[in-house]
Amino acid sequence: MPTDLFAHTSLTELYSNAKGATFQCDRTNRLIVQFGDARIALRVADFVTFKRRVDSVDIHTMLFNLDDAYDVEIISAPRTDHLFVLTLCDLIALRDLLDGTRFVLDLNSLLCERLYTSLVY
Repeated sequence: MPTDLFAHTSLTELYSNAKGATFQCDRTNRLIVQFGDARIALRVADFVTFKRRVDSVDIHTMLFNLDDAYDVEIISAPRTDHLFVLTLCDLIALRDLLDGTRFVLDLNSLLCERLYTSLVY
């Protein structure tokens, strides 16, 4: 995905860690996931699907199985042609990134709900 696609959009950072960051684009109503060299734009429903795919990987099996087949996990991002090839450390970092982003989105929704319901008399 070309990186200049996002050059002229206004992005708000939602969450970041050592391996990446997520942004909200108000113009396109998408969440931008920057992880390593990969940068993908997802609708909220696709973000939830992608997070579910990442969360479904059995880290315990990857950690304790010595077979080479368990050294990496390949996860596709919905509605994109990007495949993430993740080591165990990458997978944990991506989970942290997606969990942090989900927390920020839920917190924002909760604050908006509380703010707007308290203003109505």
